[in-house]
Amino acid sequence: MERAVSRPGVRYPPPLLFVVAFAVGHGLCMLYPLRIVGDEHAEGVGWIGLALIVVGVALGGWAMLAFRRAKTAIIPFYPPSALVQRGPYRFSRNPMYVALAVAYVGAALLLNTPWPLFLLPLVLVVLYATVIRPEERYLLSAFPEDYAAYRARVRRWL
Repeated sequence: MERAVSRPGVRYPPPLLFVVAFAVGHGLCMLYPLRIVGDEHAEGVGWIGLALIVVGVALGGWAMLAFRRAKTAIIPFYPPSALVQRGPYRFSRNPMYVALAVAYVGAALLLNTPWPLFLLPLVLVVLYATVIRPEERYLLSAFPEDYAAYRARVRRWL
């Protein structure tokens, strides 16, 4: 019989992964300047980037509001007291991470640099291995029937 997991097991704040990767990407841009589009289209791409940042922040805020309404831990170091299935969690099991990824893409577009975009797949793989898998193991242990049904009904990303 599998032993119950007492904590989610996440060892760092997930936004930190995005911030570090973006900083590395921006540093690469300083060393090896590349642009997504030329100057004649940079303003349009910048507006698209800004719109994506707004969408990411709004989605992240909505997801955090759902956690607050459920009176459960937002920070994944602490065990949740409830399985949140309302708000954006009706459509995605990880809307906060979707929000971070959308805002990350938006910031790269706003700065017109592809380097952070090249790093995003690595960010998502590391996020899955070090955050999402431990969180899912914990949720399956803490809410076995409810989480299994939720996982069968709702996609991980979108």
